[in-house]
Amino acid sequence: MNEQKYIAVQAVEAKAHLVQLAAEKIWGYAELSLQEERSAETLCDICEREGFRVERGICGIPTAFSASFGSGRPIIGLLAEYDALAGLSQQAGAAEQKELVSGGTGHGCGHNLLGAGALGAALGVKAWLEATGTPGTVVLYGCPGEEGGAAKAFMAREELWRGIDAALSWHPDDANEVVTGSTNACIQVQYKFHGVASHAAGAPEKGRSALDAVELMNIGVQFLREHMSDRARVHYAITDGGGRSPNVVQPTASVLYMVRSDKVAEAVSLQARVDKIAEGAALMTETTFERQFIDGLAETIPNHVLENLLQKNFAALGVPSHTEEELAYAKALSSTYPGSGAAPGTGSAYDPRYAAMATELQKKNGTAMNDFLLPLFEGDSFNPGSTDVGDVSWQTPAGQIHVAAWPNGCPGHSWQNVSCACTSLGFKAAVHAGKVLACTVIDLLTDGESLAAARKEFALATAAGYTCPIPADAVPVVPD
Repeated sequence: MNEQKYIAVQAVEAKAHLVQLAAEKIWGYAELSLQEERSAETLCDICEREGFRVERGICGIPTAFSASFGSGRPIIGLLAEYDALAGLSQQAGAAEQKELVSGGTGHGCGHNLLGAGALGAALGVKAWLEATGTPGTVVLYGCPGEEGGAAKAFMAREELWRGIDAALSWHPDDANEVVTGSTNACIQVQYKFHGVASHAAGAPEKGRSALDAVELMNIGVQFLREHMSDRARVHYAITDGGGRSPNVVQPTASVLYMVRSDKVAEAVSLQARVDKIAEGAALMTETTFERQFIDGLAETIPNHVLENLLQKNFAALGVPSHTEEELAYAKALSSTYPGSGAAPGTGSAYDPRYAAMATELQKKNGTAMNDFLLPLFEGDSFNPGSTDVGDVSWQTPAGQIHVAAWPNGCPGHSWQNVSCACTSLGFKAAVHAGKVLACTVIDLLTDGESLAAARKEFALATAAGYTCPIPADAVPVVPD
C-alpha cells in the first residue's frame, strides 16, 4: 500500500461513522424500488455536507442522483444502490426470524450497505484528490430500483455511462472476492387485458373474458418455448385473475412476463415475439390489452484489467476482522439455513479445482465467516440472475467486488441478510469495500496505462454494439 493510497484508506476509516450512519438510516427506511426518497436524500445530504456537487433526479428518475468531486479526466464512477425488498422485515442482529413490522420491507440484499460502502469510497477518493491536487473526477451515482426498475439501464438509454472512463461497485456477500463472469439480460412487461363482464350462465355470449386472453397468451408462450434458444428463459406470473367468482366472465386480468437471455439482443428479439402472442390472444378473445413496460437490463461484460486491479488492492488491504462475539452470532445464524458448508466464491460453481481450494481455505479459517480473500477466478462463469450493472458495463469498463457481510452459504434475499445488514458485520464490510474501491479509483486516476488497457479490453468485448432494452417512450415503473 503506497503512501498516496494510505491517504484515502485513512480517510475512509475517519469517515466510517458516516458510512455506518448512512447504512443504519437506509436499513431503517427499507424503501422499495423507485420509492427510495429518504434513502437517496440521506446519501445526498452527507455528500453535500462533505463538499460534493450534488445533482438530484438525474435522467428523469426522482430518486437517482450524482455527487461529484474534482475536475477534468479521468472520470471514475462509483455505483450506489439503496432499495429494499418486500416481505422481509426482520430485527437486526437476531439469530432467529423476528419481524419488526408484520409483512414489512427489509434489506434482504444488503443495498443499505452497498450504497454506504460506495459513499465511503467516494469520501476516500475526495480526501486523496484534495491532498494531492491530482486532476480527475470521482462521481458517486445514486442508482435506485435495482430490485425492480433497472435505473442504471434507463440511465444507459440516456448514454450517461459513456461519459465516464470506468465504473466500480461492490455487493455484500458471504465471501471476499473480485467478481467476474457474465449474467442474464432480462426484460419485464406487464399485459393488462380488458374484456366485457357478463353472467357466465345467463348470458355468456355477451361476455369477453380477459382471463381467457391471459390463459391463451400463456399457452402461446408455452408453444414458443420449443422455438427459442436454450440460452433463453421466459417466466410469468398472473397478477390479476379477474376476481373470485367463477360465474362471472372476467372483464380484467393481468400477467407479468420476464424474458431472459445471456445476450440482450436476443432478449429484445424474443420479447417482440411474446408481444405478438399477446396480440393474438386479444384477437382470439375479442379483448384489448395495455402493454406496460416495467424494466429491462443487459448482460454483464466482465473486464479482466479492472478485476486484476481490484484483486491487487484487495490483497494489499486484506479482509475485515471479526470479534469472538461477531463470530458467535455468525455461527448461530449459519445454523438457520441449509448449505452453510458450501464451497464459497463465484468460481466454485464452475471449476472443481477452485471449489476444492476454496473449501480448504474455509476449513483452515474455521469460522462461519469467510475471513480470507479468495484467489482471483479467471475462468468462465455465468450467473443466471440479472443486474443492471450490465448496462453500465456495455458503455464503460466496469468492475465489482464482494465483501463478506454474512456467514458462508447465507441465502440471498433472506431474513438472515436483513439481520446482518444492520450489524457490525455489515458495517465493517461496507467500510472495507470503500477502502478497496477507493484505492482502485486512485489507480485509474493515476495509471494511464491500466486505464487504457481496461478501455481497450472493453472496446473489443463490446464491438457488437449495445442493444438498449429500454424503449424510447418507457418510464421507470414498479409492476402492480
